Amino acid sequence: MPTVVVMDVSLSMTRPVSVEGSEEYQRKHLAVHGLTMLFEHMATNYKLEFTALVVFSSLWELMVPFTRDYNTLQVVLVTDGCLGIGRGSLRHSLATHNQRSESNRFPLPFPFPSKLYVMCMANLEELQSTDSLDCLERLIDLNNGEGQIFTIDGPLCLKNVQSMFGKLIDLAYTPFHAVLKCGHLTSDVQVFPRPEPFIIDEEIDPIPKAINTDLEIVGFVDIADISSPPVLSRHLVLPIALNREGDEVGPGITDDTEDENSANQIAGKIPNFCVLLHGSLKVEGMVAVVQLGPEWYGMLYSQADSKKKSNLMMSLFEPGPEPLPWLGKMAQLGPISDAKENPYGDDDNKSPFPLQPKNKRSYAQNVTVWIKPSGLQTDVQKILRNARKLPEKTQTFYKELNRLRKAALAFGFLDLLKGVADMLERECTLLPDTAHPDAAFQLTHAAQQLKVASTGASEYTAYDHNIAPLQTDFPTTGTERM
Repeated sequence: MPTVVVMDVSLSMTRPVSVEGSEEYQRKHLAVHGLTMLFEHMATNYKLEFTALVVFSSLWELMVPFTRDYNTLQVVLVTDGCLGIGRGSLRHSLATHNQRSESNRFPLPFPFPSKLYVMCMANLEELQSTDSLDCLERLIDLNNGEGQIFTIDGPLCLKNVQSMFGKLIDLAYTPFHAVLKCGHLTSDVQVFPRPEPFIIDEEIDPIPKAINTDLEIVGFVDIADISSPPVLSRHLVLPIALNREGDEVGPGITDDTEDENSANQIAGKIPNFCVLLHGSLKVEGMVAVVQLGPEWYGMLYSQADSKKKSNLMMSLFEPGPEPLPWLGKMAQLGPISDAKENPYGDDDNKSPFPLQPKNKRSYAQNVTVWIKPSGLQTDVQKILRNARKLPEKTQTFYKELNRLRKAALAFGFLDLLKGVADMLERECTLLPDTAHPDAAFQLTHAAQQLKVASTGASEYTAYDHNIAPLQTDFPTTGTERM
């Protein structure tokens, strides 16, 4: 995931630091030294990471932007822990957090999954002497607890700053190396971005599950059979070439461009199983099912960036023995040769998937589902057709009306109720002179009931409540009775 570095350049960051030697340092110099160490590590070992730099004081400025859009983000806040004074300071912002309007909301929590790391150019004793540490911890809490605060251990010096940024690198920017296996074939690979541990909410004592460093391919499946499954995350799989002495010959190990190009040329001449797998999956139109851990699976597949470029990707399924119901239990899948006859047919014209359940499921009632706009449009038109045939279709009209009302309440689609109410009022004004007088009363009554339900704060919004026909004194000859 990309990283945004937010550096404090306020006046408090210019405070001098007593460091052994003749050279004078300020806290911002320590921050620059630590960030230089972080950026050098990314340039060497984390080249695919996109980073942006933002500086702030009373105002902010984007110094270095990144160009790609991601779903998740890591934010590194570098500050000395001074909260500032007056309006606009962090102390004032946190104190008035619950009093802000929607148009002036506090930036946290971010509207996207993120982690907030706070790098303090101060030691723990200095922060605890004021309320700075409590305010910084509240920032982490506002970010849904995702993040961590780092402080300098001991006196402020370059060595201790390096140690603090080293902890951040070990936590968030260490490359994930694994061994991809398929029978006797193996390949050293790097998975980017590194997979995050997954916590199963259904467990009583949830324990984060991390994927193994040994990725075992257990089989291959046609892309059409696996379809577009739900996944936790997607990762790029890169081969790591090794020379004869066992040292890595991958990108990012040399500073000189010519040496790097020569190293890449050497790596390109060495046979690699990861490259073979990528080409095979792309040509055959298949995916490889890979075991990530006990009862945890994923899939490897080729994804094209353009017409000429494609990458080997890995998607992680949810942990469990049956992550994809239409394939059944992963442990029960086997090779085609074990079957009495080819499940795909002699001409490859059929498929054994999706698996049909052994017992035919029965449901007490039909459930209203609006996957496409056409389904919702059909239900509304059905109500309008019956409305034009009142009072003969009174029973059918209220049956369809109550079905739509319950579905709208279940989905929280209150605007739909108001919209249908407006339609019924319009139908009432368009009734011909020859229409039965009961039709106008029923349409007005139904529209009023829907408007009451659309407010969301009435006893008529109960899910089990049904709108009953309005009792009138008109003759009911030829009409349906409830």
